[in-house]
Amino acid sequence: MNLDFKIKNLLLICLIFLGGINQYYSQTQDQPDFKTGADQPELYLPLLKNKTVGVVTNQTGLMKDRIHLVDFLVKNNINVKAIFAPEHGFRGEADAGAKVKNGVDVKTGIPIISLYASNKKPKPEQLKGIDIVVFDIQDVGVRFYTYISTLTYLMEAGAENNVEVMVLDRPNPHDGYTDGPVLKKKWTSFVGMHEVPVVYGLTIGEYGKMVNGEKWLKDGVQAKYTLIPMKNYHKKQRYQISDRPSPNLPNDKAINLYPSLCFFEGTQVSVGRGTDLPFQMYGSPWTEGLPYQFTPKPNFGAKDPFLNGKLCYGENLSNYPKDLRELNLEWVIKAYQSYKNPQQDFFLKNLWFDTLSGTDELRKQIMAGRSIPEIRASWKEGLNNFEKIRTRYIVYED
Repeated sequence: MNLDFKIKNLLLICLIFLGGINQYYSQTQDQPDFKTGADQPELYLPLLKNKTVGVVTNQTGLMKDRIHLVDFLVKNNINVKAIFAPEHGFRGEADAGAKVKNGVDVKTGIPIISLYASNKKPKPEQLKGIDIVVFDIQDVGVRFYTYISTLTYLMEAGAENNVEVMVLDRPNPHDGYTDGPVLKKKWTSFVGMHEVPVVYGLTIGEYGKMVNGEKWLKDGVQAKYTLIPMKNYHKKQRYQISDRPSPNLPNDKAINLYPSLCFFEGTQVSVGRGTDLPFQMYGSPWTEGLPYQFTPKPNFGAKDPFLNGKLCYGENLSNYPKDLRELNLEWVIKAYQSYKNPQQDFFLKNLWFDTLSGTDELRKQIMAGRSIPEIRASWKEGLNNFEKIRTRYIVYED
């Protein structure tokens, strides 16, 4: 083995370790002929020619050669009038829930319009003169991850203002299964707009088809909806992702644990925001019986993390060996049972836990000491009913 070859291998290992290649989810090898919607310009460029275009995207809107979709469209003389930025912003650097400001993209000079905070739905004046809006964002396939809500509001605005919506589809890292409680209408919010389970087993393109087909948009309106599907995508296979979908989902493990750990956001327990392992650990100052210790501190993904500066006791799950294909309730139940402050204080008083769950039943079941099999059994009817809806909108091999 020559020295150059050894150096190249060492550099490759360092890049992978540091996340330099920005390809986080590769549990199985991609098929060589797999393509995202964005990587099939022959399907969408003819539909955009001679039209005024808006684009809803962020840092994940990358093509296989790492060029951003917006740059590619401009290079191909597509008239892009506006970039609409969702939660975390166009470059994906804003904290969860942080205000995303309007501005101008330095590279292209195209105006950036925030679709977060008080302007989650494009206003008529923001869509004026636009013929079609292209949506290209990497989603993670979980109900409380807000990009499906952004798509819903976009479709609603499109239907109301006679603007077509085109979705360039991308893989769902939690595809091929459904799990969790189905949202009840009372708990509708931006982190849960529809009566679907926590994990719904559809790509974002399929999800948009379902929202349109089921007439879930306001007043039952339907958008003119065009889906650019992926090529050779299979729901139970796992594919590489172009970039971290948000600041606190930095790698495949965080994405895989996210549906199970996000419930902690409605409790007095940290999910590792403000550490090097967000959504790969949990803990609090009041669960001292748990083995792992960490202290949240301000960092790139969390300028003022929950429990900032406080020593927390919990579990480090970054080496958890399983590729989860169901919700794991073990951790939230263990934390609740280990909580030494008054247990009634474990859940935040604003009932954010119920908002994330889409129901108050899960919180009540945990407080009542119900077993995991009992809790899971209570989801069965809702999941079966949702499956009848879901199957009508499946585009890819299930």
